[in-house]
Amino acid sequence: MRIVFMGTPDFAATALQALAAAGHEIVCVYSQPPRPAGRGYGVKPSPVHTRAEIMGLLVRTPVSLKSAEEQEAFAALKADAAVVVAYGLLLPKPVLAAPRFGCFNIHASLLPRWRGAAPIQRAIMAGDTETGVTIMRMDAGLDTGPMLLVGKTPISATTTAGELHDRLAALGAKLIVKTLETPDAPGTPQPETGATYARKIEKAEAMIDFGWPAETVRNHIHGLSPFPGAWTMIGKARVKVLKAEVADGAAVPGTAIDDHLSIACSSGAVRFLEVQREGKSAMTADALLRGLSVPAGMRLG
Repeated sequence: MRIVFMGTPDFAATALQALAAAGHEIVCVYSQPPRPAGRGYGVKPSPVHTRAEIMGLLVRTPVSLKSAEEQEAFAALKADAAVVVAYGLLLPKPVLAAPRFGCFNIHASLLPRWRGAAPIQRAIMAGDTETGVTIMRMDAGLDTGPMLLVGKTPISATTTAGELHDRLAALGAKLIVKTLETPDAPGTPQPETGATYARKIEKAEAMIDFGWPAETVRNHIHGLSPFPGAWTMIGKARVKVLKAEVADGAAVPGTAIDDHLSIACSSGAVRFLEVQREGKSAMTADALLRGLSVPAGMRLG
């Protein structure tokens, strides 16, 4: 099939590679324009853009698809299908209608739960025990189209957003290849109940609130790991917490209850397992304690 691929982050790059490996002709790749990145604020192309260039594919990076000129350029590709994965731009109706079999989306949740921008993180932060990938045929709504294939995967007490991201990227790549074997399948309408919205992660959310129950704090930490990373202040040091576990103990929330980085919450406690100081690599909690004293009774935050 002649496919237009539309995506931006690493999650999408996995699917692009799988579609090419399955023998489809990728006639064009659309991605977000290069953005300033790093301390020098040099302009950097997206992961999908980079992967596409390595593969020798045509790449387009429009800032919008609303103009008649952009829509005509898209239609001129005469695609059989478009595959959209975390692209970042809304597709106008003329773009949705241009490919022969329509536009297919890989969404990292069990729709209609967690429609929107951050389904992986929100599923963990909410304490969900299961999530997955939904392949849908796109319509004009926000992640509202009919479902074609669904794959599920568990979320455990140790699952981080980074780990779940990689698992779902591989699952989504597998499912989109299978979906395109029968691209004219009608699909199943999404349930009318159970819809939730996975709003974008804001930096202000990353500060750990020990006034929550221990399980909520742990889920918050894992849902933001490795990026942007939930954090707290230990003395004057800002420390990201990348992995944690629920522990026994009680004290004023935010208080260390032992000498091993177990911190009291509103109920129970969390023990830090993996952390990261500013400008440093990730390390175990024990390694942090060799250079930063956190005695029982110390208040964090």
